[in-house]
Amino acid sequence: MMKTLFLQPPSFDGFDGGAGSRYQARREIRSFWYPTWLAQPAALVPGSKLIDAPPADVSLETVLATAKQHDLVVIHTSTPSFANDVRVAQAIKDARPGISVGFVGAKVAVQPAESLRDGTPIDWVARNEFDFTVLDVAEGKDLAAIPGLSWRGRDGAITHNEDREILENMDALPFVTEVYKRDLRIEDYFIGYLKHPYLSLYTGRGCKSRCTFCLWPQTVGGHRYRVRSVSHVIEEIRLARSYFPEVREFFFDDDTFTDNLPRAEAIARELGKLGITWSCNAKANVPRETLKVLKDNGLRLLLVGYESGNQQILYNIKKGMRIEVAKKFSKDCRELGIKIHGTFILGLPGETRETIEETIRFAMEVNPHTLQVSLAAPYPGTFLYRQAMENGWLDARHAELVDEHGVQIAPLHYPHLSHTEMFDGVEEFYRRFYLRAPKIASIVGEMLTSPQMLVRRLREGREFFQFLRERQTSKRAA
Repeated sequence: MMKTLFLQPPSFDGFDGGAGSRYQARREIRSFWYPTWLAQPAALVPGSKLIDAPPADVSLETVLATAKQHDLVVIHTSTPSFANDVRVAQAIKDARPGISVGFVGAKVAVQPAESLRDGTPIDWVARNEFDFTVLDVAEGKDLAAIPGLSWRGRDGAITHNEDREILENMDALPFVTEVYKRDLRIEDYFIGYLKHPYLSLYTGRGCKSRCTFCLWPQTVGGHRYRVRSVSHVIEEIRLARSYFPEVREFFFDDDTFTDNLPRAEAIARELGKLGITWSCNAKANVPRETLKVLKDNGLRLLLVGYESGNQQILYNIKKGMRIEVAKKFSKDCRELGIKIHGTFILGLPGETRETIEETIRFAMEVNPHTLQVSLAAPYPGTFLYRQAMENGWLDARHAELVDEHGVQIAPLHYPHLSHTEMFDGVEEFYRRFYLRAPKIASIVGEMLTSPQMLVRRLREGREFFQFLRERQTSKRAA
């Protein structure tokens, strides 16, 4: 077994590019997702180590010192961070000649040839679902015999092996909680709408929805929801609670935890017996009767991708959602006492000045507890990326999707809607949603009833307005 280091490299300050983040960028409020996609193969490889540099503020010097003690480094990368990650890989090779360096992640899964061509220090990349591909490499198997691998030979020639079959038995994966306990400090992971400290797990992979912009289902996870057994999930929750009694909330990071309603209810009932507070990703179509079961068994919050308030845009992106259904769902959640963190995207195909206004008004009507507004990001491997390339919506200078500080840009443009108009729309959206008397009163009420929330919201407010100032600086520089 090769001594293996799993690495999320140092990057932009506050850059959440980890192997659990759907949009790799600096956030409005400093936040980090757990590196679950990297922790999973780390759990398979005995004696491995995981370094998640950005949230832990681990320097490149520390990374290099650690890498010298290993035979193999597995780096998680993304489209926005790829150039930086290649530089880190080269530094590792310079510090430890002969070390094997492999890349994993959606970027290399869908662009293996381009990644190996542009990343000269990369020896191999793992395509698609990469857990057991990485294990095969760590066990020292002949690279030519490993399914799912693309690799560079001694003569520089690039070879693409046959695909690896998708994993069906999700219970075959070991618990990532063991890696969290061994290598991470859970206090480093913070999401504004989750209780702190929180802990994030996957109970399954894949999403049956066909949203054209969504990264993981189109690149790594697939469109079938493959799940762990209920007993396997609950066993890990029990273990995690024993390891981390300080955790105040568990988050299930499945693309859409509510894709399988009977299973979601079954897991909820077991969590209810344990007295667990939990949250998850959901589509805005969960029936009220299921919502009540989830709420009665510890559900606190749903992360919901509304995306747009315009029905035609939802059709354009194959969201499979009707505005009226989303409104009823939101009303049901409010009446049942379930909080919603709503996510919205500006700049999707069909966006106009009028649809931006429609979406802002829709957001104020459904009134999630908190929200996040992103700019449409055409990641390679997605249908949106193919659309953008075919229609000339994406300029080469915007291909990395972030600016030099790691802040998300507006990479797409349309004949009737410019980069700047979409970029400015994000700030207007935030200001109009949060700077309303009822929303301000709600936030102040939270702060007055909880000293911890008071400190947290003050910090978040400072970071939020600092973020808006930096966006203006980025806009002027562009």
